[in-house]
Amino acid sequence: MVGRRGPVFSRRSLIGAGVGVGAAVFAGAGFGVAHAAGSSARRRGHGFLAAAMDGYPDHGSVRLTQSYSDQAGLFSTAFTYDNALAVLAHLATRTTDGRARAVVLGDALLYAQEHDPVYDDGRLRQAYNVGPYTFFDGSLQPDGFVRADGTANVGTQFGFTGTAVGDMAWAAVALSALARRTGARRFLDGAVRIGAWIERIGRTDEPLGGYKFGVNGANEKLPFTSTEHNTDLVCLFGRLALLTGDRVWRERRARAEAFVKKMWEPAGGFFYTGTNDGVTVNKSPIPEDTQTWTHLALGSRSESHSYSRSYSRALDWAAAELAVLDHADRRNSTVPAGQTYEGVTFSSASLVANEDAPIAEFQPKPDRNGVWFEGTAHLALALRDRNGRGDEASARRLLTSIERAQDLLGAGQTVGGRALPERSGVVSASSPLDTGFGFGYYPYRHAGATAWYLLAATRTNPLQA
Repeated sequence: MVGRRGPVFSRRSLIGAGVGVGAAVFAGAGFGVAHAAGSSARRRGHGFLAAAMDGYPDHGSVRLTQSYSDQAGLFSTAFTYDNALAVLAHLATRTTDGRARAVVLGDALLYAQEHDPVYDDGRLRQAYNVGPYTFFDGSLQPDGFVRADGTANVGTQFGFTGTAVGDMAWAAVALSALARRTGARRFLDGAVRIGAWIERIGRTDEPLGGYKFGVNGANEKLPFTSTEHNTDLVCLFGRLALLTGDRVWRERRARAEAFVKKMWEPAGGFFYTGTNDGVTVNKSPIPEDTQTWTHLALGSRSESHSYSRSYSRALDWAAAELAVLDHADRRNSTVPAGQTYEGVTFSSASLVANEDAPIAEFQPKPDRNGVWFEGTAHLALALRDRNGRGDEASARRLLTSIERAQDLLGAGQTVGGRALPERSGVVSASSPLDTGFGFGYYPYRHAGATAWYLLAATRTNPLQA
């Protein structure tokens, strides 16, 4: 995400200041080989999440997972969204260690909620620092996740001080999953506090309705309304309705769902990204996650709420219209010779990015065919969930590409200055890619991409109420 000379912010930073694989894979001994390889890849993925969580052993037991390897230039930044995903991925292991790590991360999110340096209203910030570093300007950040005064170490150096509804929703989804798995009331209480904050800050009576984006670092409400965020709320509010028995969450779920459905484009078979003003639908760019997450939240086979099967065409749109194939012969590819990766890119704008100029100062030029591995995992999981003709074969092919990337891309990277286990952790992108939303992704090992791979590999739908 970031070069050595300066930062480039991720999607989460904007609020701060196919077809089937060969039959041999699915039959006889061939399936056994593929299954064994997948199990090894999953173990190494979890090994990366553990290493990224344990990168600063001298800075306290209350800790979060560093989001990117050190080489990304974000130092010890731990995004709230990535840590929510790490909780869910650890729970998906169904192991004692996985559960224990998920509980530690969940308690750290609760600590951040209860020990914010400014607010006491249930919010979390976009990101936190989890270990010491010297910033680009020479200033020292000396603390771990818990500062010397006991407050949570908010990521002020990069301006990661705002609060997005989507980030909050994912944190609450993770806490609700912990409440279900452990029965511990504190996790449900934390999730309810987050839900109440979203209702208070995000609810809008604008014509398109739904819940707005959140607040920036100055606590000013942002005007945007996101399909992605409201999709997250469909899951969260549905879970809170089930876990608390309070019917008010059903009404809130219905409100978020109504907004998402207003973003549907029946002629094209996809969902738009949202609205900038609450009145007019923003029709470009068209991102990948609004196609796959909508299915996971609204269209899961176990989902009891109404869902038009026509919406599942969004998966086919993403698989066809955002498909990319990255290899060394591409103009700006950073993939080593002899390697090829397939999957999807971030948005329709990524496919027409300006390849003659860097995404940001000091950064490499983008590759229009760079594979976004997090989104590729979204699609693999959604296809597995839909389970239509050819879906499993297509999903397996995407997962194989991700597993190859874990094996071969991002070698020699570190967390907290310590070498990562070999062949562990999925890079965020095969080559530099321009999202079309003002930021890029790069080939650095990433907790979020790794967690989504693990969820897809284990068939764990994190957005299922």
